Amino acid sequence: MRIARFSIDGNVAFGAVEGETPDGLVLDIIKGIPYADFELSGTKVPLNKVRLLPPVLPNKVVAFGRNYAQHAAELGNEVPDVPFAFLKPTTSVIGSGDEIAYPSFSSELHHEAELAVVIGRMCREVPRERVKDVIFGYTCANDVTARDVQKREKQWARAKGFDTSCPLGPWVETDLDPSDLTIQATVNGEQRQLGRTSEMIHSIEDLIVNISEAMTLLPGDVILTGTPAGVGPLNVGDEVAVTIEGIGTLTNKVIKRG
Repeated sequence: MRIARFSIDGNVAFGAVEGETPDGLVLDIIKGIPYADFELSGTKVPLNKVRLLPPVLPNKVVAFGRNYAQHAAELGNEVPDVPFAFLKPTTSVIGSGDEIAYPSFSSELHHEAELAVVIGRMCREVPRERVKDVIFGYTCANDVTARDVQKREKQWARAKGFDTSCPLGPWVETDLDPSDLTIQATVNGEQRQLGRTSEMIHSIEDLIVNISEAMTLLPGDVILTGTPAGVGPLNVGDEVAVTIEGIGTLTNKVIKRG
């Protein structure tokens, strides 16, 4: 099931996305919140009549770096022996169709297409065999990075945590095998990144076991699983799209921060 979060007439709701063609997609409004048992209301609205919001409002976004060997190599980094985590604040999160604001303190902005895991229940110290039980679903993410700042500063907080640096969307797919999906990024229609989730060094199970040893995960929290090779520059006016097989396409335009 595809679960979207949206606004219409000033109201925010969740809905199940139905239909196959872009012009035929509709939302069946959900009663309650999707992390618990819920019912479909039967009230349906066309997707093109609403504004899509970030599909979740995470308490935290936990991102893992250098989880694809070729990406680590293209930036001259070694592959970590254990998962390498950092945090992105909730203020970095935007939805599909929202604008990425080019930070004033950077002159080298990069895209990073990633599979995002959405947590569905409160959990900690999750054993490997229970990881699937705590996952709500999957969505597309773009770990937008101020690369020059990342290289210059020892901490990544500003380079990867600035406002609008974490586009998520367009919705969450709850019924998906994430083990071998095509993941790609295009800029202005030109392909930049193309990889498969099977190329991850550390699996989704590895990542959730690792981070849940340290902190409690809450419903709606997001885990970013790393990016394949091909990261590159974004400029003001560019449109960047992240597409993941079985989920959909997350699209954002880059604007000047004003």
